[in-house]
Amino acid sequence: MRINVLFIVTLSFLVYVESLPTKPTLNFESIFNFGDSLSDTGNFLISTGAYVPNIGRPPYGQTFFNRSTGRCSDGRLIIDFIAEASGLPYLTPYLESVRSNNTVDFKKGANFAVVGATANEFDFFKKRGLLVTLVTNKSLDVQFDWFKKLKPSLCKTKPECEKYFKKSLFLVGEIGGNDYNYPLLALRSLKHAMDLAPFVIDKIINVTSALIEEGAVTLMVPGNFPIGCSAVLLERFNDNNKWLYDSRNQCYKPLNNVAKLHNDMLKKGLESLRLKYPHAKIMYADYYSSAMQFFNSPAKYGFTGSVLKACCGEKDGRYNAKPNVRCGEKGSTTCEYPSTYANWDGIHLTEAAYRHIATGLISGRFTIPSFRKNKGFTPISEPKSK
Repeated sequence: MRINVLFIVTLSFLVYVESLPTKPTLNFESIFNFGDSLSDTGNFLISTGAYVPNIGRPPYGQTFFNRSTGRCSDGRLIIDFIAEASGLPYLTPYLESVRSNNTVDFKKGANFAVVGATANEFDFFKKRGLLVTLVTNKSLDVQFDWFKKLKPSLCKTKPECEKYFKKSLFLVGEIGGNDYNYPLLALRSLKHAMDLAPFVIDKIINVTSALIEEGAVTLMVPGNFPIGCSAVLLERFNDNNKWLYDSRNQCYKPLNNVAKLHNDMLKKGLESLRLKYPHAKIMYADYYSSAMQFFNSPAKYGFTGSVLKACCGEKDGRYNAKPNVRCGEKGSTTCEYPSTYANWDGIHLTEAAYRHIATGLISGRFTIPSFRKNKGFTPISEPKSK
């Protein structure tokens, strides 16, 4: 059985490579990414030093990389597909420069995202009585400071920087999800989470504005996912009142209302930035609607296993996402075919789900305003059924 599984994984790897577009479909020469575990490609793993967290061990990375890379998924993330569509290498984690004594070349971009990162800093939560245990203190402000430290190695003069950043894409997020997740998982109320939204949005808008002041011209700022479809939060808000669940997809409506509030406020904030910086292209990435496609119609998108239950986690839970047993730890199990599941480990998605979302963004269907549709755009293909 072990040999068969390895054969399937290997065959799957070959199919993924062969099915991707052979020519770049986006015109960027570098990408700079800020965010949390949805786009971290290794910063958190590097920061833990000798200690190896569960995301640094199998089964993380098994679908594509055949090893754990610090990505919170079985394979590639949205940022990886965007890099591929731009003909660029996968983004190097910024902290790799620390580990390699500043020998890394970041000319083609850098990833500042960190697992567990919040938009707001630790003191923000402490002052409001949210004595939660943050996974990291690498907030959005810290990540922005990293970018400013890196900038002199990318360009020296203002004209040089203008020319360089004119061909760069800046992704600011998704970020802010953990600002809600921490208190919600610490049993705080939904109203409490909603009350945080204005502060989260202010931070995102302020950092986006600061990036434009530093020279960013093309920026994509994603909204929040439909968190009412997240396995770990569904487990946390396990409710017997059926009317609280969406009849079409069985997602928890009150949680999705938190995401909708965040997204509506973010879109308004970005509109104000467009008025302030008419020279910049500031895109809103609609992660919510792009993901809701497969939550509403799982079979249509190949999710014959589950979209709400986690592929990897504690098998006896209703959603396979009990917090006492995390993916990769003792007592957890992993589904045989991750590509048939949308949820990977309870809070993060599978590569298959991220592929669908990335395809929607790259095609321009879920970005406002849209990515320019280059002639001959080829959607990111699905892997062949197994």
